Amino acid sequence: KWLFPALSMITYNDIYEALRKEKNAEQLQPISPNFIQEIASYLNEKREISEKKDDIFSDAVFKTKKQFENAISIFKDIMRRRKEKLLRLAFVAKETGISKRDFENMMEFEKDMFDEIVKSMEDADKKVSELMNGQEKQKNILVTFKDNVAEFLDVKGEVIGPFDKGEMANLPEEIVQILREADKVKIVERN
Repeated sequence: KWLFPALSMITYNDIYEALRKEKNAEQLQPISPNFIQEIASYLNEKREISEKKDDIFSDAVFKTKKQFENAISIFKDIMRRRKEKLLRLAFVAKETGISKRDFENMMEFEKDMFDEIVKSMEDADKKVSELMNGQEKQKNILVTFKDNVAEFLDVKGEVIGPFDKGEMANLPEEIVQILREADKVKIVERN
């Protein structure tokens, strides 16, 4: 099922083949659940070899160093392509309600990322809907007035007030901020 079996030592060709398959397919490609750990082991081994200063194996060390650098680049490309596919899948899932396509080919952290992306999109759509319907949730703060305040217009152009000294009112946060800066109110309670 996976590109290469778990617990076998991954090779440079395996990594390259994973990129080739990921590049040439629209769907997420199945990979070993231990893919990242296997890549990490491979890279650590190649790093150790490429850092040797032995002249006897200079050609081999040079080749290994090149493979190490290329493997890092290939791995980054694989992960970038998978993220792009996850974003597309999340978008389709959000728009259609179908979210299990390619789910079995996702690594655990990719499943978590997918769920978070879909949830963020749903939250954004909900916020847009609230704004479109004039249902933006506004934080109000309970204040008491230190002085008499004549009527004034709020941010929507609606008349607020007048208020007498000592009177309490539950006002939007933006209005309270302005009144506090003018030293006209004292906060009693935040809602």
